[in-house]
Amino acid sequence: MLPTMRLAALCLLSVCAAWPQFRSTVQLVVAPVTITDSKGNFVDGLDASDLILYDNNVPQRTQVDSEIYPISLVVAVQTSKNAGPILDKLGSSGILFSQLLAADQGETALLTFSDEVHRRVDFTKSPDDLIRVLKKIRPDGYAAVTLDAISTALDMLSHRPTGRRPIICVIGEARDRSSNAKLPEVVREIEHQNVAVYWLTYSAFLAPYTDRKRKTYGDVEDEKEKGKDKSHDATPVPDDSIPWDLLAGIKELGQLPKPNIANLFTRTTGASVISSFSKNQLEKAIHAIGDEVHRQYILSFQPPVSTPGLFHTIRVVVKGRPDLHVKTREGYWTIQ
Repeated sequence: MLPTMRLAALCLLSVCAAWPQFRSTVQLVVAPVTITDSKGNFVDGLDASDLILYDNNVPQRTQVDSEIYPISLVVAVQTSKNAGPILDKLGSSGILFSQLLAADQGETALLTFSDEVHRRVDFTKSPDDLIRVLKKIRPDGYAAVTLDAISTALDMLSHRPTGRRPIICVIGEARDRSSNAKLPEVVREIEHQNVAVYWLTYSAFLAPYTDRKRKTYGDVEDEKEKGKDKSHDATPVPDDSIPWDLLAGIKELGQLPKPNIANLFTRTTGASVISSFSKNQLEKAIHAIGDEVHRQYILSFQPPVSTPGLFHTIRVVVKGRPDLHVKTREGYWTIQ
């Protein structure tokens, strides 16, 4: 088993390196850059003179864009049966996505996916619709058409006004199961639209251990309401998630040869993947993504003259500070 897992890991690294960041359609390349110190704290106060961007290992003249671009965010939530414990923790997260991640002038849309994709909430600046729908989401289906969901999110983002910053936040397993969309096609569209893909992932057979049985009191699901009306009989909500057992573990191990698309998309777009199991971890993860998105340096530069259709790798360093960790997109395609 171990040699097989190592082989799968090597294949994944090869795949990640093979898919670059975005296709440049104008004579300007834009690269969001995240800079942290050895303790993971964000580093502020730098300007273009402090940063060196290398295009195919050649330093470029860059500028730091101070303009704040409003965010268009699509939250894609997996709702298959084994996602039940995670769904129970999402109910109050709508305000975090809307007010913290999308933030001022931002807009948020919501879709869910299991055997198929469902558009739940169109782009809105109010968290109310998100909160209401998230609280009503229940497990359904057994598959995880993750690539189909990302493809749908890209379609939704493609119709937003220009000048907005497109972001997808996936809450689901790290691997796709049974999508019709093909990985190269989805990657190409992400490159074309220059979308950042963040990922909140979890283990399908460990998540149930963090679940607390939700109780219902008539039409009331808020635990605080129990003391207000003693007439309601407290009965546990039936657990319709897949129970953990050896078979569930084997099924998850069976997914390992498939590409870890969570790592692939986040690495390729310069974003992050965070594992979360408890409600507290989930909220902290959303906060962490919001901090990263709003503390990035937006670098732009005019690419050198090059043969059309070639991929250019890019990297960024901070002058005289090799101790800092710098993360950005992997590169861009020259115009064909």
